[in-house]
Amino acid sequence: MSAERPEGWQRLHPLSPVVRGGRATIAIAILLLPVVFGADRLSNATPQLVITAVLVLAGVISWLVTRWRIEDDDLRIETGLLRRQSLRFPLAQVQAIDVVRPGLARLFRVAELRLRMAGASGGTARLAYVAEHEVEPLRAQLLALARGARVDEGAPAPAAEQQVAATEEQTLATTATGPLIASIVLESWWLIAILTALIVGFAVSPATGVRISVGGGFIWAISLATILWRRFNQQYRLTLAEGPDGLHLHGGLVALTAEVIRPGRVQAVRLVQPWLWRPLGWCRVEVDVAGRQRRKGEGEAQRGQLRTLLPVAKRTLGLELVDRLVPDRPRELSPPPRRVMWKTPFRYRALSWGRSETCIATTSGRLRRVASWVPLEKVQSLRHVQGPVQRRLRLASVHVDTAGKAVHATLRDREEAEAAGVLAELTDLARAARSKPALA
Repeated sequence: MSAERPEGWQRLHPLSPVVRGGRATIAIAILLLPVVFGADRLSNATPQLVITAVLVLAGVISWLVTRWRIEDDDLRIETGLLRRQSLRFPLAQVQAIDVVRPGLARLFRVAELRLRMAGASGGTARLAYVAEHEVEPLRAQLLALARGARVDEGAPAPAAEQQVAATEEQTLATTATGPLIASIVLESWWLIAILTALIVGFAVSPATGVRISVGGGFIWAISLATILWRRFNQQYRLTLAEGPDGLHLHGGLVALTAEVIRPGRVQAVRLVQPWLWRPLGWCRVEVDVAGRQRRKGEGEAQRGQLRTLLPVAKRTLGLELVDRLVPDRPRELSPPPRRVMWKTPFRYRALSWGRSETCIATTSGRLRRVASWVPLEKVQSLRHVQGPVQRRLRLASVHVDTAGKAVHATLRDREEAEAAGVLAELTDLARAARSKPALA
């Protein structure tokens, strides 16, 4: 990043094509090893060299035709050789800003800056990759612009602003490694059981192992192990802090991720208790933000719609965090009518709902207990739904939709008259909440 000419076009780090290649880069290195160490004659290595040259040329061209700059309050990215694209991202609509450092990026000391925008169908705001020492000052500058504070020549340097912000951070929780491993085992026990069975099959009987491999068992084993590893890698030593520019999340084992969720961008909060966690008093706290969470060019690790703030913690700590995010959450919840037992006997005792002047709370779940809180100012629509069984039992449900994609609070199986009255009441409350001046 050029401090002298912030308005000028800038390029990504020259090693960006190497890091973006990921597995392809590693494969190329393996292909070239015999040539480098003289195991293959140069004439025999022609196919490998041609493939390598084509891939390197494509990466260089991609790097040459990609540039970016900050224009007023927008981030502008231009890319494409044959089909040129010019993308603008209004910084005022930024929901969160991530800094991602995969294993290969850490090796070459670069990082990706990823902007999460509002809306379900926006472009992908990714700067992959910039120099490691430049990414934090750049993020501080973008956050300042998102808050409406223009960065002028006389303003403090972004690095100094970042240092001041870091001193104002308040650490709320850090995930311990032992409980994280235990929680993954307890929640994913069936995946681990399948993986163990496949491994035992290979070890005990080679013939059985061959049959399992032919039948796709080996692919299953790799897939299951990848799922477990990705979850552990993402949530390892995950630290949650609160700063003047929002919630800060950073953690990871091999691939490091740092994220800032701006104030007022949380659409809903969810507290989850899987059935094997409940005897231990553990829970997980997640938040939903507006916009798609997986974009073009992102891997499976970014597919999840929710942001996990606390991968595993005591329920008391989880509720303390919920109180920070939703200070006026309802304390008293109303159970459903008793005849709901005929419709959902296993979920009946977990169903309830309540409201305050600013928030709706719902609970549900059969084996996995889920409590959701939605601020009324974030409500986008309210739906009155009545299925055939509900009509026969004189019941109805009210669905509360937000701009997020994963948490939709639902007042399940309420009395018909109650559901109709709640629908009208929540419509007025949501309209009043949205008319109040925004805090962020």
